[in-house]
Amino acid sequence: MTGHCILSHGLRSGPEARKVTALAQAAQALGWSHERPDYKDIDAALEGRDVARRLDRLLECVRRAPAPVVLAGSSMGALISGEASLQVPVAGLFLMAPPVRMPGHDYVLRAAKVPMRVIHGWHDELIAAKDVVDWCAERSAPLLLLDDNHRLEAHVDAIAGEFARFLTSLTQEARA
Repeated sequence: MTGHCILSHGLRSGPEARKVTALAQAAQALGWSHERPDYKDIDAALEGRDVARRLDRLLECVRRAPAPVVLAGSSMGALISGEASLQVPVAGLFLMAPPVRMPGHDYVLRAAKVPMRVIHGWHDELIAAKDVVDWCAERSAPLLLLDDNHRLEAHVDAIAGEFARFLTSLTQEARA
């Protein structure tokens, strides 16, 4: 099995960002197609607070994508990926620096019960590692904690490798 990956960037980032580019390369090397929606126009308009418009754009991509679909996202991209997984069928979720709870915001991360991997930085200045550990524990979701901050810039290659292992595991599960 191969499928289609939709890679959603975080705020103050874009589809050309190093992390989503590395994930796209990992997917392509395994024969998965991919796309990287651009949310910069939405983020600029309302300082990243328009979660609904971001989610609508992601859902449009999922609905026209070939199945199976894997959603991957960083920060706000993780938030909308989790929310989208509750509305459309997805084969898996790969969430980086997920905003499980954010001070000053009234939303929390929700996600379907699908195969999942979570990557987070111990020194994330926006989202406490403990909150992510607790969120993952409630779901028995595999979690990789890295010696990094919110942007996870020091571990892009390791994250791309983890993404490749995740896609490979989905392929193997589909064959079993």
